[in-house]
Amino acid sequence: MSMSDPLGDMLTRIRNGQRARQAVIVSPASKMRANVLEVLKREGYIRGFGREDLRPGVAELKIELKYVDGEPAIREIARVSKPGRRIYSHLADLPRSYNGLGIVILSTPRGVLSDNEARAANVGGEVLCRVF
Repeated sequence: MSMSDPLGDMLTRIRNGQRARQAVIVSPASKMRANVLEVLKREGYIRGFGREDLRPGVAELKIELKYVDGEPAIREIARVSKPGRRIYSHLADLPRSYNGLGIVILSTPRGVLSDNEARAANVGGEVLCRVF
């Protein structure tokens, strides 16, 4: 059976893993998921991730969750643009998460970037998710 929202599935796995206080969670691999995880790692919300091939053509991502003083580093992670309703934003209209304390992850012509990186690169794009 196919999955209608692979990125939303990964975000839910991260949310559930942190509620269960797991150190490592597993998600099916894709380029989009890996790019979003790269942004989360750059911004300091996860420790890291690795790609592991199970068999030819099938791989999974092992995501190392981050905790600060026993509390999850990610307080809130939510999908913004969904398969049924895509949300796009111009450079001037880029949203701020919690007045700049959180990040918004965008898919831009220059790749998957955080809102601060998109402002520096002077590009807009599809608003994928919000992290705080």
